[in-house]
Amino acid sequence: MDNSPSGRTVVVTGGTRGVGAGIARAFAETGARVLACARRPPEQPLNGVEFAPLDLRDASAVRAFFDALPRVDVLVNNAGGTPYRQLTDADAERHARVIELNLVAPLTASLAAHQRLRRARGAVVMVGSVSGGRPSPGSAAYGAAKAGLENLARSMAVEWAPEVRVNTLVVGMVRTELAHLHYGGPEGVDAVSRTVPLGRLAAPSDVGAAAVFLASDAAAYITGASLLVHGGGERPAFLDAATANKDHQRRED
Repeated sequence: MDNSPSGRTVVVTGGTRGVGAGIARAFAETGARVLACARRPPEQPLNGVEFAPLDLRDASAVRAFFDALPRVDVLVNNAGGTPYRQLTDADAERHARVIELNLVAPLTASLAAHQRLRRARGAVVMVGSVSGGRPSPGSAAYGAAKAGLENLARSMAVEWAPEVRVNTLVVGMVRTELAHLHYGGPEGVDAVSRTVPLGRLAAPSDVGAAAVFLASDAAAYITGASLLVHGGGERPAFLDAATANKDHQRRED
């Protein structure tokens, strides 16, 4: 079996824009055949990436999609997201749809691809979020789903070893074409960037490079792991609230 990058088939869910497009491009640059699945095609075609229409909430359609593929070496479960919504601003059914997209859909796709991944001794990369490891006011259902996704990946890694490796990218804030909706205009993005130790938001290509690594032979002994892709995380709020350091600085001055 051809295990070179150019001989591999990579499926990226939600791979038509933002982080997903960055991941799809990164795999395409390795020479792999890349299929980007989403309900709608990309606004601009992605070089080296094939588009496949697919509603990931439709389990029958997901199974049919993978059954039609001759092989799958890598599955990147990237599709997801949520609008800003306080818990009491929506009913439970609406929050459940967020969990369905961000947790149930990756499970559905992984199960549908399992036999092909097993034959290829392939890899699954879950795209998680720092929201799964901290309080997420305004996106509580999303944070809960991402916490569950990380746990699912760890369990999947044990059950499917040694044939299939399963890892999670725990992604922080990313500068995409929709960043202004979350952080405001350029000034807002710059202000948020200053809270990140590395001084900037991630680019989609940063996440793509990490996904390629976890799916590569360089990560052959890594499974059940969570790789933080967050630029160093968030500065602890108490450091800015505390007065001790400020008083010390004044005495030195």
